Amino acid sequence: MNVPEVLKEIRDTWIHRVANSMARGAGVRENFQGQLERFYSLLVQAIETGDPAWVDPILYDWSASPTQSDLREGEKNISAVLNRMLMITYELVREDLTEQEAMDTLGSILPVFTYALDKAARYEMETRVAYIANELTGVQSKLERLDRSKSSFISVAAHELKTPLTLIEGYTAMMNEATKNNSSAQMDSLIEGINNGIRRLRTIVDDMIDVSLIDNNLMSLNFQPLWLFKLFNLVRNELIVSVVSRKQTLELRPFPGNDQMLFGDSERLYQAFRNLLSNAIKYTPDGGSIILDGRTLPGFIEVTIADTGIGISPEDQETIFEKFSQLGNASLHSSGKTKFKGGGPGLGLPIARGIIEAHGGTIWVESDGHDEKRCPGSTFHVLLPIRTEPPDPKFAKLFGVETKSDH
Repeated sequence: MNVPEVLKEIRDTWIHRVANSMARGAGVRENFQGQLERFYSLLVQAIETGDPAWVDPILYDWSASPTQSDLREGEKNISAVLNRMLMITYELVREDLTEQEAMDTLGSILPVFTYALDKAARYEMETRVAYIANELTGVQSKLERLDRSKSSFISVAAHELKTPLTLIEGYTAMMNEATKNNSSAQMDSLIEGINNGIRRLRTIVDDMIDVSLIDNNLMSLNFQPLWLFKLFNLVRNELIVSVVSRKQTLELRPFPGNDQMLFGDSERLYQAFRNLLSNAIKYTPDGGSIILDGRTLPGFIEVTIADTGIGISPEDQETIFEKFSQLGNASLHSSGKTKFKGGGPGLGLPIARGIIEAHGGTIWVESDGHDEKRCPGSTFHVLLPIRTEPPDPKFAKLFGVETKSDH
């Protein structure tokens, strides 16, 4: 018998054996048998015409119908089915055919199965890739909704906290006034403690509002002339008490361009550099040093803040600029804002980045890693555009920038 005749001869036995081998339960076998009959007909057609592409339609249909669990687990069901079919075919022709008929039949079938396995692998890969892409899209959508929800919560919480905070400030001021003439050292100490807590809470609320403005692209900038070295000196004067108490050194090195008049929001830039220097103080052990330096580049001024602190791991060098990020175990942090590894809500660096980027600049950090014994240190880089003229008022509103100039 020739190969087509052999295939017709063993057709029913092949379908019955494959169905019983691979499908459990009468109902499942009945449904699966219809698929096997279709596959077998296309297999015969492929052998008779010499074109293995005849099996493409059923392979494509099978690849498009995996279960969600199959996709999650990366199961290659079509390849497994085809391999099982091939093994059963090999067993069957060895049992029922002469040696020559078996060799001729297998010689005709193998190229088709080889083609089918290759095609099935590609179909399954495409289906798997499409599934993963959809899963990633879903995850991305969930993350975006979560981020919007977090931003909304921050905005609402910050504004809701402002009202009771203002009331506490008012009542504390009245207590202070009422006890001015007959106050005791103990009462003064209690009121001062309340005021310190109020100032700390006010700073956190203001930071939350700033983060909300940055997240929603609502931060407006008041562009006016400024000189960076004057800004740096003001920041140093504010932080010098913390630096001295920690026995640290804070060095401001003059560099080309630091005395050049620029246009920017001096209040916001002051806030950004204060956050960066406070962060350097916080993560530098007592007795360490912080150096602020810089240089002029074509169209930009680069400011660097280098410390001899505990450093930052490579995997944390981007996440530290995300809101509420913390280095290390937050439960082990001290309570002071500028004490070594002092606690905080993790908003200083995200706010600094938002302010720098709102000015058209960028910020990044370099460090050899985190090591609290060796203290490899960190260097923050701030790149600011050299803006020697105020932004054109006609275009300022497009970028949410307020322009106020004395000229």
